[in-house]
Order: sequence, then C-alpha cells, then structure tokens
Amino acid sequence: MIRKLSYLLLTIFVAISCTGKKSEEADHDASRDSLANVEGEMYMLVGTYTSNEGSKGIYVYKFDTETAEADSVSMVEVANPSYLTVSMDGEFVYSVGENGEDDSYAHAFSFDRESGQLKLIDSQLTYGSSPAYITLDEGGTNLFTANYGGGSISQFNINRDGTLSPLSNLYQFEGSGEDPERQQQPHLHSVRYSPDGEYLFAADLGTDKIYRFKSISSVFEGQPALLKSDSVVFSTPAGTGPRHFDFHPNGLYFYLLGELSGEVIVYDYNNGDLEQKQIIVADSVGAKGSADIHVSPNGKFLYASNRLQEDGIAIFSIDSKDGRLSKVGYQLTAKHPRNFAITPNGKFLLVAGRDDNVVEVYRIDNKTGLLTNINQDIAIDKPVCIKFVAMN
Repeated sequence: MIRKLSYLLLTIFVAISCTGKKSEEADHDASRDSLANVEGEMYMLVGTYTSNEGSKGIYVYKFDTETAEADSVSMVEVANPSYLTVSMDGEFVYSVGENGEDDSYAHAFSFDRESGQLKLIDSQLTYGSSPAYITLDEGGTNLFTANYGGGSISQFNINRDGTLSPLSNLYQFEGSGEDPERQQQPHLHSVRYSPDGEYLFAADLGTDKIYRFKSISSVFEGQPALLKSDSVVFSTPAGTGPRHFDFHPNGLYFYLLGELSGEVIVYDYNNGDLEQKQIIVADSVGAKGSADIHVSPNGKFLYASNRLQEDGIAIFSIDSKDGRLSKVGYQLTAKHPRNFAITPNGKFLLVAGRDDNVVEVYRIDNKTGLLTNINQDIAIDKPVCIKFVAMN
C-alpha cells in the first residue's frame, strides 16, 4: 500500500504544510549571515560512512575558530549520515541515511547546545535510494533530500517539535546523459535554496541539468511548498555531471561544479535566472571525481575539491567586478576529499578526507586564498560531511 501511494505521489508535486513548524529557521547552507560574526568556540558536526568496525554515526566536537583546537564532545549512532543540515536556531539537526532503496532515511535530531548532545527523534523513509544531500526551506517547515540512486527529490513536512511527517511528496526525474557509465539515468546530487529563499535549485549529475522551482511561503493547509508549473530547466554542457553548487555572498553569482568534467561553471544570477559566463578547469587530470565547492565568507575566493587522482583543493580568486574566476593554486589533501567546510570567520578550511580517515585543518591566507596545512588533524573513520553550529 505504501509503495502504491509513493507512485501516486510521483504525479503530484505539492506539499501539505498544515503540520509545519512556524519558526525562523532557514536553509543553513544558504543563510551565511547566521554564523558570519561568530568567533571563538563553535560546535563542529561530522557526518560519516559507518561500519561495524569503523564510525558509528555523527560526531560532535568543540572547535575553536581562532586557534583550530578541537575537542571531542559526543556521538550519536545512526547509519551512514553522509550529509547534514542544521536549523537556523541550531536546535535541530537533520541528516540523510544513505542506504538502499528500502532503507534510506531522512533523520531528525534534537541538539542540546549546552551539552553538545544529539538525540535521534525521528526517521522517515525517503523512498529514493542513496540520498546524498539534505536541505531546509526558508521557513523551516519543509525538508528535502536529493536521492542520487533514486533520481528523485523527497519532501517532508517538519513538525513544531522538529520531527518529520511521513513522505509528503516524491518528485521523480527522467533522462540520461552522454557518459555510458555514469549517466544512464538521473542522479540528483544536491538540492539547495537561493539566498533569498525564493527558489529551490537541484543539480542532476545524470542528465547534465539544473532544475529550478519556485518556492511558496505558506502556513495554510493544502497549499504547495513548491510550484511545479513555474519549474525551469537549465542545461549544462554535455558530460558536465552537475554535483554541487554555491552562491556568492552578494547573491549575484552562481558557481556549479561538474563532477565528470572537473570544471566550475560561473553564472550570473538574477532573480532565479542563470546566465552562463565562464567555464574554468578545477580538475586538470580528468579524474572525473570533482566533489564539493564553496565560496569563502568574504567573497574573495572559491574552492573546489577533487578526488580519485591528485586529490586536493583547487583555489580560485573571484573578480569583485564580475564574479569571474582565476586559478591561483592547488592544495594536495588527504585522500578522497568528498566534503570540506570553511569556518564562518573565514580563517580555516577543514577537509573531510574519507579514505585517509581524517579531517585536515588548513589556514586560509586572507590575501591570496592559498592554504597551509597546520597539522592539527582530527582522526575519525570515513568523514564525509562537516557542519558548524554556534554555541549558546
């Protein structure tokens, strides 16, 4: 019966928000201002790939953003929490459970910012395999996962207590790309809101497309959270393999990283519209393993990670006049830098080196953007996601 219901939902892209939480939470990734002025100690959350002999779930540390000193605080057990997002008020954490078709989840946790303890409060099936990304809408009332294996986006209402409703909508994508091994079907790899919260963007590695949906702010029963009739498709060059993207802090530029092409595509961003203006190489060896991308908080630099060969971080300066990129360096890192994060004060860049079982800490040169390994590694098995949360 549940499976029949999920198929029925494929034809409807609406969300019921009657149980949503009327809060001031917003998409943590898109809302830089909430942590922009935080100095000193913060909580650092690390998501991992789990195993019987290795990591067990999400690990919490205290991290000093001035000295880069880290101390272990706590851990909560959950299977394969490979991507995390945090509510704006820091009271709740949400993660994917990246597993197969029948056991992939969206998990909800309460977070005690006094003690640094996470508590699992809810889990809901995504009905799409291998969820690789998770995000919140601007109002903190809806949660979305990008399901890589399922080629879909799952949507959940968030209740007032931070728990999740069962799946409220499953949006299934179609199509393929030119790469016979990696693009036989859709592979949704990331889903994020624009900085103003007006649009939801989704990157599909399997079809070389970026999807845009209009967001509807609503607290009334029966009103949709996303407007399907206003959806727009942006095509990228064949073989790009769109994976992750980031917005410039000024809201004028959109940067897309192609996993397969190893290129960063620069777009002008204007009220939901994307206009391509530059393509620049991040992976010069053609490893087809580009992974994560972030703009520094001051908007001066962009970083993109590459895996499989010459694992490391490509470093670019950003032209303040038009957002174009110039490559200024390349920093070799631990193996398989699937994810990395920049401290909100812009002083350090932390790399999750999955295959070397370590989080590396690099100091950012504020003038050049270049990275220096300060050799204050944090040992952890299979780290794949790093998020920061302000302390009380």
